[in-house]
Amino acid sequence: MHFWFSLNNKVRDVLQPAGLLLMRLWLAQEFMLAGYRKLASGLTAPEWFAELPFPFPVSLLPADLNWVLAGGGEIILALLLALGLFGIVAPAGLLFITWVAVCSVHFDLGLAGWDQIETEDGLGFKVPLMMAVMLFALLATGVGRWSVDHLWQRRVQAPTV
Repeated sequence: MHFWFSLNNKVRDVLQPAGLLLMRLWLAQEFMLAGYRKLASGLTAPEWFAELPFPFPVSLLPADLNWVLAGGGEIILALLLALGLFGIVAPAGLLFITWVAVCSVHFDLGLAGWDQIETEDGLGFKVPLMMAVMLFALLATGVGRWSVDHLWQRRVQAPTV
């Protein structure tokens, strides 16, 4: 039995950093693409975006500022996530952006849309929900050993000679 647990720990020690890196890279490319699409279309919010019912406190901001903050936030936070830099800020910020997107855009079907992507009746929030779960996992477990945060931490804790 000891052999099994030892093998399990060794396999996990090898796979865990790779799994966290792959999850970070997948999420980062999704958010970078979303942010790029926003900002590439200009710094003025399109009409459909300006008419969205944003949740508080985002609803206090002008639509054009929300547009730029969402697009810029998606790009900057995605880059931080890909690098594994500021491993609490990046997932938390992207979780906030995802929450705003679900409340404003992806909640057409209400709670019944948890397992829907797009229907004739509107948008569900299956994909944003999956992304939020992955972001929460990174927030809860950390961004992993293959990250700038980990390298930085090792360097700070390294004994000086």
